[in-house]
Amino acid sequence: MLRIFEYIKGDKAIWAIAALLALFSFLPVYSASSNLVYVVGNGTTVGHLVKHALLLFLGFGIMYGIHKVPTHFFKGLSLIALPIVLFLLVFVLAQGTSIGGANASRWIRIPVVGFGFQPSNLAAVVLMVYVARYLSKIRDVKVTFKESVLPLWMPVFFVVFLILPANFSTAAIIFSMVLMLCFLGGYPMKYLMGIVGTGALCLTLFVLLAKAAPNLFPNRVDTWMSRLDSFANPEDTEANYQIEKAKIAIASGGLVGKGAGKSVQKNFLPQSSSDFIYAIIVEEYGLMGGLALMFFYLFLLFRIVVVANGCNTIFSKLLVLGVGLPIVFQALINMAVAVELFPVTGQNLPLISSGGTSSWMTCLAIGIILSASNKHFEGRSDASDLDENNPLEVLSGQL
Repeated sequence: MLRIFEYIKGDKAIWAIAALLALFSFLPVYSASSNLVYVVGNGTTVGHLVKHALLLFLGFGIMYGIHKVPTHFFKGLSLIALPIVLFLLVFVLAQGTSIGGANASRWIRIPVVGFGFQPSNLAAVVLMVYVARYLSKIRDVKVTFKESVLPLWMPVFFVVFLILPANFSTAAIIFSMVLMLCFLGGYPMKYLMGIVGTGALCLTLFVLLAKAAPNLFPNRVDTWMSRLDSFANPEDTEANYQIEKAKIAIASGGLVGKGAGKSVQKNFLPQSSSDFIYAIIVEEYGLMGGLALMFFYLFLLFRIVVVANGCNTIFSKLLVLGVGLPIVFQALINMAVAVELFPVTGQNLPLISSGGTSSWMTCLAIGIILSASNKHFEGRSDASDLDENNPLEVLSGQL
């Protein structure tokens, strides 16, 4: 066992948090998957548990591999990956409205392995790395808004625009996180206010266009618009049905819960193993279990800040905050939706909810954070310290 820890580098607390969350996820996922089996009629509970285990195993494989990559490599890799994710986003948007009855403007189906891949999750991580790279370049340079439009805001605009019609919540989170990272990176506040205003104007025009030409966009536009309407004006809608069942689950959990696997509302609550798994956790493990889970995410936030503070380059600091804060932010949004503080968003609980792409991209982001926390890579971010025989190192250092 001790020999295993010799191969694991980086912040041990983050490794421990990720491992504990992943191990704990087996209990609620196994319990909540009964909804898919006995209500939806999809597979078996053991089958869903095995699939979840396989996805997490692959995710931790990604995390382990990424944490071995020197942090400065991600500068060059973001330039390579950004055009790829833009192509993937265009591809899924062009697929149409459905594949086998499911919305196709989010997913790329991989027939060989039987899994679906959601490019928007990958785009979020790649874009944050790209923005961190740009901000680190202009940190000590006075840049005008006009100079930053093409290299910074055009990629952000394209990513958000391509995700928006199919997944409003993810697009909003990505845009918010980019603004936050720009603020932390010292980007002029007056320019950020202009970007916020421009974003609000573009969203308004998009909504008006969707209302004027309902057949121009996939029906996902109507879905997220109706969720906002139902949150502001409660009606008898599917979204409110989900919220009501989630609140019943939370209220019936009490202080210590009903016990593992004894949830009742999992049989009535749609998406109980993914979007609303927090409600099932509180029902089975009570207020104490829900608060304990929240504590782990907040502790993860604390360690992310500690790692960022310990990094010795601006790029590493911004990189850790850029890919780390969205994990905690997404977790808090998922919890807020369950208690009706937010409208229904469709955001998973990181490392807990079932779902491959979300888990993989969370593991990818954590791997990047662990790479930045790896003391073995400290001091190797300057071009003078790079291996001249390694072209990727030289390219990353120059970028």
